[in-house]
Amino acid sequence: MGTISFPFDTIWHPAPLYRTPPATKLVSVNARAALFDLYGDHLRSRGGRASVAALVRLLAPLEIAAPAVRTAVSRMVRQGWLAPVRLPRGPGYEATPKCVRRLDEAALRIYRAGTITWSGRWHLIVVEPVRERPRRERLRASLSFLGYAPLSETTWVGPRPSPELDTLIAGEGVHAERFDAVLDGDARALVARTWDLEAIGAAYEEWLARAMELLGALPDDADDDRMFATRSRLVHGWRNFLFRDPGLPADLLPPGWPGEKARAYFEQEAARLLPAAAAFVDRHLAES
Repeated sequence: MGTISFPFDTIWHPAPLYRTPPATKLVSVNARAALFDLYGDHLRSRGGRASVAALVRLLAPLEIAAPAVRTAVSRMVRQGWLAPVRLPRGPGYEATPKCVRRLDEAALRIYRAGTITWSGRWHLIVVEPVRERPRRERLRASLSFLGYAPLSETTWVGPRPSPELDTLIAGEGVHAERFDAVLDGDARALVARTWDLEAIGAAYEEWLARAMELLGALPDDADDDRMFATRSRLVHGWRNFLFRDPGLPADLLPPGWPGEKARAYFEQEAARLLPAAAAFVDRHLAES
């Protein structure tokens, strides 16, 4: 992959194309999202598998009923995220290689220590036009998750290549050209016009306020099931920023960027709750 130089006006769009979705509350988690969080946060480091009974018990503190768990599991099997497996005490499901790649990529971004170092070069993707609307929207959502934003209908930019990109492009069956690009002009102007930093910053501030409220309501002597549920909601809310914040270099962000204060709070509280949450998971896995 070579390095090329683009002037901004050859790919520039007059208005931001990427808008941050509204912030998600920390208290409600649907079954499918909860399963991704569970496999990524706990099961991924414990063999990546669990029985159906254990999955039901582990999601019970999040007020997710057994039928919803089973429906979400079936959906994730159809989508290639989970695969059936026979465990010593009954049927279960394990993360597929596709799922493991997604969880590994997400973990690197969720638990990164501050903003990832930037090389000064942008990663550009030029994809062939996709006519089918559902397929086009799925591609856009996936590229946004990986940290890219659109410069046009077919050209996307990100601060660094995603290790998941090749798998995504192959899975969607689209042709794409990839470039490491040095873009002429003011990089801050590119960032300001491509990503909605005001909305992303506001989402961080709202998340932090909700997270502090959530943790403030947790007693110091809470049972480990409640610790697990609180940490799960905390991680789920933070994981949503994978769809919003591409991990831009610190020198391209506004002074006093609220994402850093929010990250410090997340890392502190996630680590504090981890021992109790892990004990809850281990106990229910041992019972399955």
